[in-house]
Amino acid sequence: MGTYYEYLHTVGFEETNLVGNVYYVNYLRWQGRCREMFLMERARDVLADLQDDLKLFTLKVDCEFFAEITAFDQLSIRMRLIELAQTQIEFGFDYVRVTPGAPEVLVARGRQRVACMRGPNTKTAPARVPEPLVRALEPYVA
Repeated sequence: MGTYYEYLHTVGFEETNLVGNVYYVNYLRWQGRCREMFLMERARDVLADLQDDLKLFTLKVDCEFFAEITAFDQLSIRMRLIELAQTQIEFGFDYVRVTPGAPEVLVARGRQRVACMRGPNTKTAPARVPEPLVRALEPYVA
């Protein structure tokens, strides 16, 4: 498997329920956050394009859970490129609990499909994945 882009996260109390488990919706939020941080750190040229007329629409997300996590668990959210089409991108995410001195534990795995669109909000149309984004994603092919 290729390399991955890594976003590190510490689970907070606000991300848990009364029993202390993490709400499922946070896993989806972390996918979005990981993608945003990737753009900021590895594809800065795309950020200016997003300020203009490029839009990245999330078409589909999913997440499969293998183990529970709680407040103050340390997570490594590892993003890989699953598929790159002309106008769409599919990412894969591994959620790994990283505890110093202990083996890593895969706690969940997810996917996210994104479409590139351009134009004003009322008249968006499919658009090619921008070349700077394609180049930034190359090292992370699954």
